[in-house]
Amino acid sequence: MSLHDHDIRPPESSRTASDGRAAGAAVLSVNGLSKTYVDGHRALDCVDLEMRRGEIFALLGPNGAGKTTLISIVCGLVRPGPGSVHVAGFDIRADYRETRSRVGLVPQELHTDMFETVLHTVRFSRGLFGCAPDETYLESLLRDLSLWDKRNNPIMTLSGGMKRRVLIAKALSHEPELLFLDEPTAGVDVELRRDMWALVRRLRERGVSILLTTHYIEEAEEMADRIGVIHQGRLILVDEKDALMRKLGRKQLTLHLDRSLQAVPEELERWGLRLEGGGTMLEYHFDASDEQACVPQLLRELARAGVEFTDLNTRQSSLEEIFIRLLKENQ
Repeated sequence: MSLHDHDIRPPESSRTASDGRAAGAAVLSVNGLSKTYVDGHRALDCVDLEMRRGEIFALLGPNGAGKTTLISIVCGLVRPGPGSVHVAGFDIRADYRETRSRVGLVPQELHTDMFETVLHTVRFSRGLFGCAPDETYLESLLRDLSLWDKRNNPIMTLSGGMKRRVLIAKALSHEPELLFLDEPTAGVDVELRRDMWALVRRLRERGVSILLTTHYIEEAEEMADRIGVIHQGRLILVDEKDALMRKLGRKQLTLHLDRSLQAVPEELERWGLRLEGGGTMLEYHFDASDEQACVPQLLRELARAGVEFTDLNTRQSSLEEIFIRLLKENQ
């Protein structure tokens, strides 16, 4: 029995709205948001972000980039600076209770009462948001997270991975429509990480919008619909994942030569080719968007220069390589 097997209703907060503002509104809208702490550290610098309903949005950035500050402001844990934030059309300042009930947060740190049982702490979290008791929903939630057999166990007796699952269960206990996952798989093994990826996809299928921060580039590459890159408090890029790969992805063309070369022929120097493998391979790096124009021209010029090859292959940059390149460009 799991959320995947049940006909679980849409998030409770999406079913009711006091004045209809939730209908059709972006699930999260951030406009010109800045935050400077009392020590003078500027954590956010005029951030603009609009998150669509039902999407998985990955926010990438190094430590101290502003990811956790942004999430904490939306969740009401940190006082916002200049700018505005709306959740499902409701202002986080004027409609604090409404917006807080619509979001769930899975923090990086394992903060929970270690002496309470799993079921009690999840039930208590639901009650904190004023939700009516619903044991059927909580059972299906705990089963989906492989926690049902541990429901009567004190949290202190669980493994690190199981404790993280409890945090996810607490965040989902009141059926939020926007879920924040702050480094959700940090410190868990690969198998558990993939189980959580599957859970995130199922939640999205049921209408939950998800914003995750992660240091695991493959996590964003695997799951996200769109990706944002934040650096030194500035959101430097937001784009569809596939479009980002196409626009910023570099490609590498490797030519396996039929005979080794001592140097790149002079007439080919403008291409920036590199000899590798003791002169048995030529490497060419180019923008993915230029492939149709530049590669055929290069091959023609290689033939005119008398350079023959027995095989060729191409490789596109990973998201990690794109991320590192973006950060270097914005130092």
